[in-house]
Amino acid sequence: MTLAAATRDAVGGAAGDAPRPMLELRKLAVSYGGIKAVKGIDLEVAQGELVCLIGANGAGKTTTLKGICGLLPLHGGSVRYDGVDVTGRPAFELVRRGLALVPEGRGMFGALTIEENLSMGAYARRDREEVRHDVERVFALFPRLKERRGQTAGTLSGGEQQMLAIARAIMSRPRLLLLDEPSMGLAPLMVQKVFETILEVAREGVTMLLVEQNAKLALDVSDRGYVMESGEITLAGLSAQLLHDPKVRAAYLGDGA
Repeated sequence: MTLAAATRDAVGGAAGDAPRPMLELRKLAVSYGGIKAVKGIDLEVAQGELVCLIGANGAGKTTTLKGICGLLPLHGGSVRYDGVDVTGRPAFELVRRGLALVPEGRGMFGALTIEENLSMGAYARRDREEVRHDVERVFALFPRLKERRGQTAGTLSGGEQQMLAIARAIMSRPRLLLLDEPSMGLAPLMVQKVFETILEVAREGVTMLLVEQNAKLALDVSDRGYVMESGEITLAGLSAQLLHDPKVRAAYLGDGA
């Protein structure tokens, strides 16, 4: 079963249903001074999908995520989330609406414990009993974090910090989760564990946009993919098709042209 089918089953969708868009970018543009980092891209993620955005360093992938989340001002274009125009809305408002980011570099509160970092992820929630339930839920997903729940985040390994970054985002109960380079700097076994958890969260019905330099890994786990080069989308399609595209294989999968 494909990830798309598993996710639709998890949210009760029928095989022939056309899921509604959860995220729509139209002519999204982001500039740094005089440099156009993102040059008017179009991108969609349907409800229940896991979509990847791949490309080389400096392609504009992280900038795109920050533009979506309100962490960078837009030079042009629009962002629609769950049918609502949220262009220019502040990041804290988007979190309350169910849009969460797992940032590149993890962004831990290093002096706080694992439990305190999880509490920070739930800062916008008022359902205290459900928050406690979700803490146990993420500990079930990440038993290693449970074993170290009183340990400060700054003393964790890179893999453990990545687990905590994902767990912290889950604590906000996101409907759309943006993941920025979750495999960066991790040992292969830890990458496998992190991506197993990403798939588990996807099967629970969370829609995802995944930015990842490991193109093969990203295309293996996703439904659809976009290829970004120099701030522009140059290819888009089903992930299985992109895996066999000669240009993608030559540029990102190590195959000689």
